[in-house]
Amino acid sequence: MAVEDHSLSSPLLSSEQQPHHIVTVHDQPQPEAAPFQSGDESRRNPYAFVGAPDGFEVPASITVDPYRNHTPNIEGFYEWLKLVVCLPIAALRLVLFGLCLMVGYLTTRLALHGWKDRQNPMPKWRCRLMRVTRFCGRAILFSFGKGKPAPREIAPIVVSNHVSYIDPIFFFYELFPTIVSAESHDSMPFVGTIIRAMQVIYVDRFSKSSRKHAVNEIKRKASCNQFPRVLLFPEGTTSNGKVLLSFQIGAFIPGYPVQPVVVHYPYVHFDQSWGNITLTMLMFRMFTQFHNFMEVEYLPLVYPNESQKENAVHFAQRTGRAIASALNVVQTAYSYGDFMLFAKAAELKQENPSMYMVELGWVQSSLRLSALEAVEVLEIFLSMNPDPRGLVEFHDFLRALRLKPCGLSEKMFEFIDVQKMGKISFKQFLLGSAHISKQPLFRRTCDAAFGECDINGKGHIMKQELQDAASLSIPSLNCDEIHGLFSLFDVDNDGMISRDDFISCLRRHPLLVALFAPILLHRGSSIADRNLVEEIL
Repeated sequence: MAVEDHSLSSPLLSSEQQPHHIVTVHDQPQPEAAPFQSGDESRRNPYAFVGAPDGFEVPASITVDPYRNHTPNIEGFYEWLKLVVCLPIAALRLVLFGLCLMVGYLTTRLALHGWKDRQNPMPKWRCRLMRVTRFCGRAILFSFGKGKPAPREIAPIVVSNHVSYIDPIFFFYELFPTIVSAESHDSMPFVGTIIRAMQVIYVDRFSKSSRKHAVNEIKRKASCNQFPRVLLFPEGTTSNGKVLLSFQIGAFIPGYPVQPVVVHYPYVHFDQSWGNITLTMLMFRMFTQFHNFMEVEYLPLVYPNESQKENAVHFAQRTGRAIASALNVVQTAYSYGDFMLFAKAAELKQENPSMYMVELGWVQSSLRLSALEAVEVLEIFLSMNPDPRGLVEFHDFLRALRLKPCGLSEKMFEFIDVQKMGKISFKQFLLGSAHISKQPLFRRTCDAAFGECDINGKGHIMKQELQDAASLSIPSLNCDEIHGLFSLFDVDNDGMISRDDFISCLRRHPLLVALFAPILLHRGSSIADRNLVEEIL
């Protein structure tokens, strides 16, 4: 399965979002989760000493794959016949496409030549020259639209759902806006030059400072009528248009009225969405169609609620509902992070990568877990050799964490297995791990555990010291077992576990913090609550 990072999609502008969460039935029958009870059952929680309550919520997932292109392959007699008939047309379209791209590129280079003051609006004569590039963009589009955009003075910010690489080409011709784009797009041949002429706002979706700078630039350019409109795709990536992804809030923080736009590609035989299909194949399929349709609808403006001092999250949710209603689709908590999970699973040769998407927008807002952290957890989970349904059994769980069957390891597995199936899913493993690592006491507990293991205060832990500490939780560890555990903690492979190694390992494998509850109790650490630790022994 081919997976691409969609180069024309807009990046995330903020991870602090609380998207509307749609809950429907699971992919397979699920027994009702049994929360931990008081009394003897509470002793099954091996993480109470770090403040983790008994049990955690695992919301139900929807069954729609938002990134699935429904016609990735050429199938059926009609499609093959159409391909053969349209090959000469495709050749002409390709020549036209290349010619338009080249003319647009050269015109844009001319418009940018000698222009150094790019913090201010583009001079009018340069804007007039860019009309040639805009008409070149129009030459490759055949679209039908309804409605019209509100004046820039009223709605300086435009937001749209994102389905295909055609979307930004249309808006370039129609509005010639300032767009928000990833910094990596600047180096793309042809495209990088054109978006520079649009006075692009660059952003690194994984950098908080970069996102903050991008929001300030959106405010600055939206507040000045000399700049063009600011265009954002708040979903952060493309989808197949069957659902609406969770919105990032960068477009809504400035508090200006927003012009929502709905983009739709009606089809019978060929799905034009840029999902799990390569850009090359998508363009080839589009070139070999008799015609391609694109519908664009400008919706009524959405105004911030001044009387209630509405925050950006609620403003984004109201705008999302308006777009979802116009598309007749549901809003979900899927985000660009889910595409990263999908891509990682595909990269690691999983048969059904979509089963590892978890509606990460909800996870990010609830547990403050970043997309990069979620991908790292997925790598660990996939090392456990999940079955075709994406479930992991107890013995594979132990193998990945370098543990052996014992009372503590059983409690650790049961803590994750909230549905008591004897197997765990990635969603359970992700939420359970985050549920522990995001506890306020977690980092302090890690520091205290290192201090208790580093008996002589020399700044590192040797294998014997780790064995002494781990043996209080897991008795009768043999040489191979302790070597496996030690190698997991010795991140830099220098034969000793430094404080950085120790903290890094527990951040990556937060479930292992349970190993150190007994030593914190045994040596009287003030971090651990003695009564809570005694419960898990």
